[in-house]
Amino acid sequence: MAREINLVPDIKEEMIKALKLRNFIFFVCIIVASVSVGVILLFATIAGGQQAIADGNKTKIETMSKKLKSYGDLTDFLTIRDQLTNLSSISKNKKLLSRSFGILTALLPKGADVIKISELNIDLTGTQPTITFDAQANAGEPPYIDYNVLDSFKKSMQYMRYDYGNYVDKNGNTIPAYCIIESGNDGATFSDAERGNYAYWLITGEGCNPSYEPLEVTNSEDEDDEEAAKADEALSEAEVYRRTEGYTTETYDDQTVVKIWRTPQFSDWYKTEEVEGEPYMNLSGAVSGVEHFESECIRYSGVENPNTGAVSWSSTNESCYLVPDGSDGIRITDSSNGRDSSDELVLRFSATITLTPEVYKFSNHHVLSFGPSGRYNVTDSYVQIQDMFTQRASDCDPNDTSCNDSKNRGGN
Repeated sequence: MAREINLVPDIKEEMIKALKLRNFIFFVCIIVASVSVGVILLFATIAGGQQAIADGNKTKIETMSKKLKSYGDLTDFLTIRDQLTNLSSISKNKKLLSRSFGILTALLPKGADVIKISELNIDLTGTQPTITFDAQANAGEPPYIDYNVLDSFKKSMQYMRYDYGNYVDKNGNTIPAYCIIESGNDGATFSDAERGNYAYWLITGEGCNPSYEPLEVTNSEDEDDEEAAKADEALSEAEVYRRTEGYTTETYDDQTVVKIWRTPQFSDWYKTEEVEGEPYMNLSGAVSGVEHFESECIRYSGVENPNTGAVSWSSTNESCYLVPDGSDGIRITDSSNGRDSSDELVLRFSATITLTPEVYKFSNHHVLSFGPSGRYNVTDSYVQIQDMFTQRASDCDPNDTSCNDSKNRGGN
């Protein structure tokens, strides 16, 4: 039997193992050191490249900055740019003071009772606009100094409404407000005694037809001026035809317009089922297939008689109050007997009316103000106001027995 004899002492064997481990560690360290040097060199290269790019950009920026500062209109340009960025907020906060006259037209009574203003102050700076005025009331018949006129005027505040919204084409696209004419040269709203209110749409105006897509047409360079003019004229006629295609046009003030009814044409539009290409209105008041006005305040609804098939239509305006606080929105601060410029007996008084801010907002288009008897006026346009104002009435003379006579007071 063969036997193996280990001639290497144990300590020698441990030393050999230690040497192998040392050599392996040295080898790993060399590899790690080599990789580290490579990474450092890579980072140094990247850093150097970035620094070179940064230096190049810095030089470029300095050059461009000097060139930019050399422009003389730089300040104006920056000012215009800043203003353009603020256009949306400016438009949102913009208010139309001119609507006050239309509001007053709706507020002041018509008929036998007459109220005329002698001094007016409008404050739009607060959260709620206020109209403060000195006025005089004339009952129109003896007793002229009738406090019931003033009491009726105050109580009518709860019935004041307003309306606003957008005109749309037959496809439901909003027509820009500047393309709509709502009143004539006298400031009166367009209205038909039987069919209600309407407006004119400047359909051929630039940008006025939201559903219209213009054609791109170019003339050949070899055409002379006369031929080019004829081509342009023909193109213009084609453009007008395409812009008005599908609409019934008429002429108003030498302009091609389309009449749009603000008041729904119930008998013409109502159908039990929608027919493509025809005006349609259902019993819930939804309208399609015809150019019309989409109100933000007024809701229309119909009820059909099951026996006759006739439809009864009604309208409601439960959210847009001209004077939010109703009769509490008007404060009478002073009242007394007096005589007007014609020496007629009148009731002098001062009042402050608090209005809703919505009625003055520029962003709310096509605003109408409604009085308690359905009176209305377009406040976006000029209105006749000469009959609204008068000379301030004078206080009663102590010796004026007729003016001071209690018989001329219809109330207290």
